[in-house]
Amino acid sequence: MAKKRRIFAWSPLRALMKKSGARIVSREAVEQLLYYLEDRSKKLTVMALKFAKHSKRKKITKGDMGLAIEYL
Repeated sequence: MAKKRRIFAWSPLRALMKKSGARIVSREAVEQLLYYLEDRSKKLTVMALKFAKHSKRKKITKGDMGLAIEYL
């Protein structure tokens, strides 16, 4: 079975989890967090793009992303 190409890197995310206090982290736990972060990032980007288009812009700005984070 072919591996799915991930957007976020596995190792830095695992290191972040350890830095946050999780001494032992399973591969499945990291994968679950990866799926969540990718899904959340896609939803935020779609919402930020709607805000940009509403303002008649093509570029997503920091303000658009901030609004998307507040909205979702």
